Amino acid sequence: MANCAIVGINWGDEGKGRMVDYLTDHFDVVVRYQGGGNAGHTVVNDKGKFALHLLPSGIFREGVVNILGNGVALDCENLYNEIETLRAAGVAITPENLKVSERASLLLPWHRELDALEEARLKDKKYGSTKQGIAPFYSDKYQKKTVLAGELLHPEHLKAHLADLLEWKNLTLTRVYGAKGYTMDELTAWIDDFGAKIRPFVANTTALLREAQANGKRILFEAQLGALRDLDYGIYPYTTSSNAIAAYAPVGSGLPTAKLDEVVGVVKAYSSCVGEGPFTCEWFGEEAEKLREAGGEYGAKTGRPRRVGPIDLVATRYGVEMQGATSIALTKLDVLSYMDKIPLCAHYEIDGVQTDDFPLTAPSPSWSICPAGSVTSPAPAAGRICPRPRGAMSNTWSAPSAATSAMCP
Repeated sequence: MANCAIVGINWGDEGKGRMVDYLTDHFDVVVRYQGGGNAGHTVVNDKGKFALHLLPSGIFREGVVNILGNGVALDCENLYNEIETLRAAGVAITPENLKVSERASLLLPWHRELDALEEARLKDKKYGSTKQGIAPFYSDKYQKKTVLAGELLHPEHLKAHLADLLEWKNLTLTRVYGAKGYTMDELTAWIDDFGAKIRPFVANTTALLREAQANGKRILFEAQLGALRDLDYGIYPYTTSSNAIAAYAPVGSGLPTAKLDEVVGVVKAYSSCVGEGPFTCEWFGEEAEKLREAGGEYGAKTGRPRRVGPIDLVATRYGVEMQGATSIALTKLDVLSYMDKIPLCAHYEIDGVQTDDFPLTAPSPSWSICPAGSVTSPAPAAGRICPRPRGAMSNTWSAPSAATSAMCP
């Protein structure tokens, strides 16, 4: 696996961080290529349990170079706090094993504030943001109104650039939201504190990656969230604000000439998501609470209880297609050990018996998803699966959502 991307197939929270940590023994470089501090990759090792929000999950492996690519929303304050947390646990983090692309844009304090202000304005129409400033950040990036990490190396130029942005941004804060604007002294203090602490890690990571590629080094690309949260291919507008699909890895990493040899799609044995939007397999009440407690389903960044339910095979198939997955890593199957059967968010026929659940032991040596959503043995030609209601444990269902309809034409 010269170049490999590890990506989420569903809504995120599938266990990508642990998979990256597990596989980094086989790689020389690990690159985060999109997203910011709005989600967490949980890693458990001999040093403890960690929720990484910005740091690549290869940071625990000696000899591995970790890179934050140009596609990342770089929050210097959150990144520095994360570095210090890991250092306190005995993890060595230096400019030798962590490098930040000089072309990554900085997420500034006003981005977090604008995120919270907009969610408050939307009220019951909110998107379920983590309020980490991600949407305002990417909006500014595409308007060409952000500061690049490379500007940290040129403080006087940076402050002049910030002064230009400050006038524009304060118009939005004060006249749209009626909030207090920022002063140049406040911004300068933030840059002098947190920007200065990240400055030693800033480098031309494109040159480093091109050299690694030329020398046959093995590169692992780490995504945040999953296919259903991708800005272009997810359940819009209830998505993140960047591209979580593997195809974006070469662009967001800083190595646009990279060719992915493998795409490992991480799938959880049941469904979970944080935030608003369609989630047709959702459980409520006691059944949901049992699954949530068994799997520890609480947001790594926010601590919010995740929405949970049975594995949605329609959404999973769509995610596999969008990610171009060459292999699947199934996680958290052990969480379901308290159940007699694995619940499915679809309708099946297993060996002639109608069921909504898949037994923990496969009914036949060979089975597959077949026409009309049946599972039989031996396996006939594969067909489509479409969701159906799950009674009292599921949300009210009348017709497939727009996203589901696209998966089941």
